[in-house]
Amino acid sequence: MVIFLMMVHCQQLANLDLQMTGHRFVPALNLKPPIYLYATIDAIPLGEVKWESFSCSYTGKKPESNYPPWMDESYDVWYQDLHQVVHNMLTNPDFVHEMDFRPYWEYSTKGEEHHYRDFMSADWAWDQADKISKDPDTIGATFVPVILGSDKTTVSIGTGNNEYYPLYLSIRNIHNNVQRAHQNTVAVIGFLAMPKTTKEHASDPCFRKFCRQLFHSSLSKILERLRPGMTKPEVVKFGDGHFHRVIYGLGPYIADYEEQVLLTCIVHFWCPCALPQCREYIEELVDVGTYLELWDEFGVVADLIPFTNSFPHTDICQLIAPDILHQLIKGTFKDHLVDWVHKYLLRMHGTREVQRILDDIDHRITAVASFAGLRHFPQGRGFKQWTGDDSKALMKVYIAAIEGHIPVEIVHTFRAFLEFCYIVRQNTITEGTLEKIHDAVTRFHHYCKIFLKIDFTSHGMLNGTCLSAALKALQTKCARTVLALTEELNIPCLPEMICHFLFQQTRPDDPRDASEIPIGKISVFNSACSRFYAPSDLSGIGGMRIEHIHACPVWRNEAPHYDCVFVNVGSEDVGIQGLEVVRICAFFSFNYGGTTYPCAVVRWFNIVGDLPDEDTGMWMVCLACGANNAPLYNIIHVDSIYRAAHLIPVYGRHFLHPSINLHNSYDSFWTFYVNKYADHHAFELAS
Repeated sequence: MVIFLMMVHCQQLANLDLQMTGHRFVPALNLKPPIYLYATIDAIPLGEVKWESFSCSYTGKKPESNYPPWMDESYDVWYQDLHQVVHNMLTNPDFVHEMDFRPYWEYSTKGEEHHYRDFMSADWAWDQADKISKDPDTIGATFVPVILGSDKTTVSIGTGNNEYYPLYLSIRNIHNNVQRAHQNTVAVIGFLAMPKTTKEHASDPCFRKFCRQLFHSSLSKILERLRPGMTKPEVVKFGDGHFHRVIYGLGPYIADYEEQVLLTCIVHFWCPCALPQCREYIEELVDVGTYLELWDEFGVVADLIPFTNSFPHTDICQLIAPDILHQLIKGTFKDHLVDWVHKYLLRMHGTREVQRILDDIDHRITAVASFAGLRHFPQGRGFKQWTGDDSKALMKVYIAAIEGHIPVEIVHTFRAFLEFCYIVRQNTITEGTLEKIHDAVTRFHHYCKIFLKIDFTSHGMLNGTCLSAALKALQTKCARTVLALTEELNIPCLPEMICHFLFQQTRPDDPRDASEIPIGKISVFNSACSRFYAPSDLSGIGGMRIEHIHACPVWRNEAPHYDCVFVNVGSEDVGIQGLEVVRICAFFSFNYGGTTYPCAVVRWFNIVGDLPDEDTGMWMVCLACGANNAPLYNIIHVDSIYRAAHLIPVYGRHFLHPSINLHNSYDSFWTFYVNKYADHHAFELAS
């Protein structure tokens, strides 16, 4: 709308305020917009909520002289009107069909298994509705849970270590699929203050208490405009044009461990979730115990007041939600497991040999074939500063890279951890899913005990074989006939395979020889597009995801790129849940009898065993061969392709040859893992 108004104004200037110079029309320099343009823009109902600020300073007792400088300084906190931000989300027409107005319980039609999908299907939302129904003034109101999150963030190290303390907000009436589609469901509503002082006074208990209480007081101030709507319903117009009586409530607070310690007012290294604490329990302790007793025996910082004490039906001890990124992906994986592997190798092999092993692990990571949505690490895991995206990408390939250099117990530890991370991110959690989560946690704690042992020499390594094969010659031209494609792919029987495919498509019950069917010109394609339902991954609002599958003789002017895919074989009793794995050699189509047949030349893999590998939890496949160990090729219809599959070689105990990289790893090994950790949909598919 703003762009349209500016275009109208510019058109008026062009029509009414032109000066002629020779044969050219030049607009006059007076381009100041009229007053009505600003007024119209300001009258637009939708837009960003304006930013406001308030200042905080220390008001406690000061020493008579030589007191620290932080006691005299003022600290600014910037924020948006929380009430207006929530209103904008509720009135957004994009969320009309993607919002729940009441808590609910969902059960399967078979077995009555409880399903947890969106936030309002959880027990906590149901319990809050029970509390609302007990008050005659709030009964029947739509409950709007407000979710908060905060985390100190370093924006740029190169410009002076600029740090910010953003505060995030979301409402969880909105469905998870909208949240994953990044449809403006999360807003930055504030920037909290971060007091600084000299190194001399940084560890002063008075300064540390001030910082903690400043955090809670700032949150209380920012949230105060929402407080009236927590006890008295207000009428709000939603995006569908209907009016609802709504009642607000503070929901789970998403934070990493450092934030959780600050929020719950506990001592560092105490667990905020393991303690049987509640608001009444802590208040009773404060009344009967001394400060030191509470600190040493209960882990409670008694002289702090949580911000939740200012709001009804709110208990911070029951609102702490784990931060998957910081506590699992960056915490458990990066800061613990990866570091433990390095320390284990150092203890077992010494400094010199461990460098050689780590170089080989990095080489294995760089040699992993490319895949849609999978990051490539050209230098392995040897980057200086890890980001959350670095950790999430490395998790997907790390277990196969370290296997063979470490005991199977460590492999089992990584498997249990990865399975936990993928299961908890599933779109729907059932009672059976909860049992799998508990099993993954139990296995993790069982196998991670190996890191506590002193003698590791008794643990054997996995056996494996690294085989090499000749690389295919690069072909830069696209075939236009069957014979040309036969020569390009070096598959002599390709014409007979195409005839047999067409015979099966058109005359499945005809006993005649398939070679009698003539084939004319063909069209070869370098890629195909697959669309499938993957609500647990980043996808559209409807949960649909699109990925491209490549079969290119030259990819980005570097090397060939031939992806692997899952193929539907029509029976769930065969393969991996009815799916086989093949590698695409070429996409092509041809016309016969007025019908176009889109096809793919594929090379088959055989699935090894009837179950996934017991160490890594991943299925294993090997290249399928016919008579005289000849590669097994076939022609399939593209409709039988389900989605792309990512394979990681079974590296074994051998060190990689320097010539192996991501472009030729598929051609250099016979046996592969089907990487179920490539994304959440692959995990559900290949578990």
